[in-house]
Amino acid sequence: MKTRSVGIIGVGHVGAHCAYSLAVQGIVDELVLVDTNEQKAISECQDLRDSVAYLPHRVEVRIGGYADLKDCDVVVISVGVITKSGSRLDELNVSIGMVNSFIKQVVEAGFQGIFVNITNPCDIVARQVHKLSGFDKSRVFGTGTGLDSSRFKAVLSEKIGIDHKSLVAYTLGEHGDSQMAPWSHISVNGKPLEELAEKNDKYKVNHAAALEAAVKGGWVTFAGKGCTEYGIASTLARLVFAIFHDEKVVLPCSAQLNGEYGQEDIFISTPCVIGKNGVEEVLELNLTEEELKAFHHSCDVIRTNIGYITEEA
Repeated sequence: MKTRSVGIIGVGHVGAHCAYSLAVQGIVDELVLVDTNEQKAISECQDLRDSVAYLPHRVEVRIGGYADLKDCDVVVISVGVITKSGSRLDELNVSIGMVNSFIKQVVEAGFQGIFVNITNPCDIVARQVHKLSGFDKSRVFGTGTGLDSSRFKAVLSEKIGIDHKSLVAYTLGEHGDSQMAPWSHISVNGKPLEELAEKNDKYKVNHAAALEAAVKGGWVTFAGKGCTEYGIASTLARLVFAIFHDEKVVLPCSAQLNGEYGQEDIFISTPCVIGKNGVEEVLELNLTEEELKAFHHSCDVIRTNIGYITEEA
């Protein structure tokens, strides 16, 4: 029986919680932890081994180097330095410099799996990983607005009094301030939210306020603890589960566009079919003129910031 193996590069606050989520949920059989701070990796490895000791399933946790990622099915990129500025884009050149230092080493070691990026700025870093690895676009993607979309559903659920599992709702675009909500595609168990709002005030939602609450939610978490951990860890675990179980589930994530929405060679969030081969299909929504304008603006924001990458990074 094949071992389900995941490598995590960078086991700081976020990477360590991702490892924990994968382990306690029984999604993986093996975790390989890689970090430039060897003692941090050793300590997290020991803590994770302690955490799975009494679980009903077995998980092997070990530390390693880039070459030890060769046989992993998925490698999670969770490096970077947390900024306190209020913008993920301020992490740009530090993050790019880090992935530049190891992606080719991982590939040259023989890794042939799927890269999942959670390092910020997520869309730009995912693009850089794809560029450096030379992998097919299906095998490199970022978590993107996955967590934001879950938070968006929670906001709407609270406002209209309907359980979030009965809602189809997500945000698209940059994993950042310019992301947008395709309101024309938001529904309650198949019934368009906008149609429901015409007959019942309960379903009337302040669009700008709901989107802002979803976008700014991460900074609410950050304000009190200096990082975000649990939400992104659950998001990452959900994506890895979908890969290992070949679910063909539709989830929003940052994937490469090649003609969809009139965009080329850019990584940005849109609904995607996730299965054993990674991003198996990018779903292009029929957006209204206003929604498409907002989506294109988000693409422009990402492209502008790609231009800020320094040659040294």
